[in-house]
Amino acid sequence: MAEETVVEPVAEPADRRARRVVVDPEGPVLIEGPVEVELPDGRTARSDRFVVAVCVCRRSHRYPWCDTSHRRRERRPRPAAEGKDPDRGPDGDRDT
Repeated sequence: MAEETVVEPVAEPADRRARRVVVDPEGPVLIEGPVEVELPDGRTARSDRFVVAVCVCRRSHRYPWCDTSHRRRERRPRPAAEGKDPDRGPDGDRDT
């Protein structure tokens, strides 16, 4: 009797699927996860999140992941208190 060979379809590896990447000129690159990022020093950073924000401004304290350090924070001038002399210190004495 001849031996029967069963050929099972080969599934494409998960990391070979196309990933959706969104480039935001004002922020990070958003990549559908999970992802692995190879760093310049040869280390690999991995995230299993369903969407990963990758830093492109290099300001992040969690590089390569974005921590929103790219957002500009504008300081508003503090309004002068009404009736206060700007030349006087907090104790009311004149600064010299």
